[in-house]
Amino acid sequence: MSEVLALKYRPKNFSELIGQESVSKSLSYALDSGRIGHAYLFSGLRGSGKTSSARILAKALLCEKGVSSKPCEVCDSCKMANAGTHFDIIEMDAASRRKIDDIRELIERTHSAPALGKFKVFIIDEVHMLTKEAANAFLKTLEEPLEHVKFILATTDPLKLPATILSRTQHFRFKAISPNLVVSHLKNILNLEGINFEDEALNLIARSGSGSLRDSITLLDQAINFTGGEVRADRVADMLGLLDPARIDEILSIVVNQDRDALIDILKELEAYDAQTIIEQLITNLRDKFLAKNPKFSTLMYERFFRILSEAKSMLGSDDSFTLAMTLFMMMEALNLKEIDAEILEIQKASVKTHEISPKPQSIKNSLNSPDQRDFEQTLKPEKPAPNEDYERYIRALYDRNYDLGECFKEAIEFVKFENNTLFVISHAKGKNREILRKSSRAIMAVLRATFGDDANINISQPKDDATKNLEKTEPKQNFDISSDLKNLKDIKNSLVKDDKSDIKAKNSEILNELKSTNTYTINEDEKKLKELNRLFGEPKIES
Repeated sequence: MSEVLALKYRPKNFSELIGQESVSKSLSYALDSGRIGHAYLFSGLRGSGKTSSARILAKALLCEKGVSSKPCEVCDSCKMANAGTHFDIIEMDAASRRKIDDIRELIERTHSAPALGKFKVFIIDEVHMLTKEAANAFLKTLEEPLEHVKFILATTDPLKLPATILSRTQHFRFKAISPNLVVSHLKNILNLEGINFEDEALNLIARSGSGSLRDSITLLDQAINFTGGEVRADRVADMLGLLDPARIDEILSIVVNQDRDALIDILKELEAYDAQTIIEQLITNLRDKFLAKNPKFSTLMYERFFRILSEAKSMLGSDDSFTLAMTLFMMMEALNLKEIDAEILEIQKASVKTHEISPKPQSIKNSLNSPDQRDFEQTLKPEKPAPNEDYERYIRALYDRNYDLGECFKEAIEFVKFENNTLFVISHAKGKNREILRKSSRAIMAVLRATFGDDANINISQPKDDATKNLEKTEPKQNFDISSDLKNLKDIKNSLVKDDKSDIKAKNSEILNELKSTNTYTINEDEKKLKELNRLFGEPKIES
């Protein structure tokens, strides 16, 4: 009958201790130099080597060839220590023997002399489980033990121990064993056992062991039986309730390729697995790709994916399948987001391109009649972006300034053209939209000049049908006859010369009326613009 691997490959000396170099070096130096304490406390994760180290230390203290960090392994004392039958090594499990009567019995045994060696070594496992009364009863013996007594305490939770016990011991902290060391040790075991394996299968076992070497070796023993003597990744994943690593790679490829249909199909398969486990597998897979410098993923993608997956872990609970689905689709959507630096650079380039002006030498202007010169001037003009691009950029800037104003432009303003740094549009605004435009006239100009420059202008006109109707309502139809107007002016001038000075004032009034009645009398251009703006947007109001 084969022996359990965790017991068969248990370390027998400090050189075989995996992942605890600082502890093994400190204890080895203490043994070799004779600086041996009366009480030690080993704390750390389960399966990290605490009890094994305690037994190695006890064996080193009792070796017949003397105290040394390297016991001989051939003397009777070493053989009994390895077999767990040494009379002077007393082990007690404080989880089951935690009462004060158990400690009193242990204290009584300290008074007797060692049976074979120089010392009597007491190993108390899970010492934090002792009752308060038992711990207090143990204090005096722990503080002033007999010269031949050594205590080695082990615990997974040193914070539960009374401070009085911590202060009376030399404390050694055992750290979790890294996955690389665990995988290396598992490979060594499988090679000694003559069993075939896949590296990815051992990685899965090491990660599932969570830093505990004993747990990892136990899982390896289970995997050998489950896979029929050949440790394969897909079979190990099935045993552990994990998704095959190849499927994890496939999921990430689907996300990167943004294949929504394929993702929906694979989500049906994922419903049979634990969502938290899949999320952790995705994080682990991304970490491995990052460390391997996979060129398929950028640093920004790693950061976004990790943020989404980390937030997803906190949302699990109500409907894990839906949470996982939304997580994968959010990862897919994250690929469509641009970096902020790239977006800013693109906007700056577009702005520079818009404001770029081609220099025109004076000699070219003076010789435009020459075809060669005209061709040469044409080559100096920079290529302008399409008008729609300018308008779309302006609309985006309006949305950034005021969302409602952007929506108003989108609904009620029709783009005509953009030339000579002037934006020509037609307003169809009515009701609420007209009110928004009226209140936002300053914002409209501010955004316009911030987008196209301080010399930018906007020309807002009304639809042709509306303009014709308004003109018919506000102005009577007139027949324009310029020759008739000129003749009237000439007659007026001749009459002025003939009239007496006393009638000049009356004639001036008559002339003014005649001029107003003629079709050549025009309103100042600025007043026309003001009236047109008031007609489109209403009278301006001062917001309090």
